[in-house]
Formats: sequence, structure tokens, C-alpha cells
Amino acid sequence: MKPIVGIALTASVVLALAACEMFKPENKMTFFVTSSGSGKGADLGGLAGADRRCQDLADSVGASGKTWHAYLSATGVNARDRIGEGPWQNAKGVVVATSVDNLHGANNLNKQTALNEKGDVVNGRGDTPNMHDMLTGSTPDGRAIQGSDDTTCRNWTTSGVGAAMLGHHDRQGLKDDEVSRSWNSSHLSRATKDGSSPGCSQPALQGTGGNGLFYCFAVVTASGGSRSGAPGY
Repeated sequence: MKPIVGIALTASVVLALAACEMFKPENKMTFFVTSSGSGKGADLGGLAGADRRCQDLADSVGASGKTWHAYLSATGVNARDRIGEGPWQNAKGVVVATSVDNLHGANNLNKQTALNEKGDVVNGRGDTPNMHDMLTGSTPDGRAIQGSDDTTCRNWTTSGVGAAMLGHHDRQGLKDDEVSRSWNSSHLSRATKDGSSPGCSQPALQGTGGNGLFYCFAVVTASGGSRSGAPGY
């Protein structure tokens, strides 16, 4: 009888675990700031590598079943065109923007709402260390910056010489002006003062108040659904 009892108990445990997994609440998060970067400055492995990072972090907190893209512009690619139509909400369920136009207008992005995938507040100006610089490579309206100057660290493939346009997730900077308050287009990264680390390196990003972090958005449609398995671009 003992083997039969053991088998029955094992089966019960398996069924209980399966039931818990089946009824686990869905993570409805559709926006977050990465809790960590690549560790290689602005070298994210290109847009594809950045998208994988977003997807992996989302999957780690149960927000899978959605297609996640990094909010990054590159040559011929606009960040605003990569993220769907909205709306988007953070890990706490707070809506940060209702549409692409709202995101690039009077959005609800600030230090208290631009949370990481775990629902934690990301360090900003006044914290130690300051990590408010977000990689974007974008203009204020979310488009690729025109011209010959590098503003995307060679399309997010280098931690060497170059520069990346950065935004402030906490909407604070050295001045109380529109540029300093920009969440996606505040200033370029630059080499460290002693010249030892180029503008796309991890030390350079940390030197101006960053850590190689960036925004991730689920590719949400106007109906509120999220595309699954959509190709990155």
C-alpha cells in the first residue's frame, strides 16, 4: 500500500503545482526601464540584442507572451515606430502614456513611474549612484537624429569612440529647462574627463549619470493587445 500512497501524493503535488501555474495572475506590464544594461556601455548587440535584453527581462518577471522592443533609434529606424500604438503601463499598473503622440507629448513618465521590470524605482539625480541617463539615440519626437554625427554609438554596436543621445527618466538635469527635463533627448554621452574612456564606454556613461540602461515597450496595438512573435526592426 505504501508505494500506492506515495504515487498518489506525488500526483497530488504535481496537480497542485500545475493548478497554481494555470491560475497565476497575468503580468500586464507593457513598459519598463531595464534594471541593468549590457555591461558593455552602449554596445547592446544592435537593436536585435537590445530587444532580446528587453524580452529576457520581461520573461524573468512573468511578462512573457508579448513582443518587447527597446526604445532606440538607429540609422533609418525611429524609436517611436518600434513600439506599437499604446497604451503602456508600468509594473504597478500605472499608465505612462496612452498613445505614441501622448508618449512624445504630455506623458506620465517620471522617476516614480519609470520603474524597472521588478517594479523598483530607478536611481535618479540626487541618488548615489545617479543612473538617470537612458540610451535612446532619438530626437524629442522619437525619431532618428539626422546628420553625419554618431548619436547611437554605431547603431548600438560599440563601446568605443562615439556618442549616444540620452534622456532623463527622472526629468531632472543641471538646469530647469525643457532639454534637461527631456525623458528621451537631453544630451549626448561623452568621453571621461581624463580621456581614458571613450563616449560609448561603460565608464563614460556612468560618468554623466547613467549605467547603460534603456526603455523597453511591449508592442501594443490600439485595441490594447500586444503583438506576439513580431519581428524586430
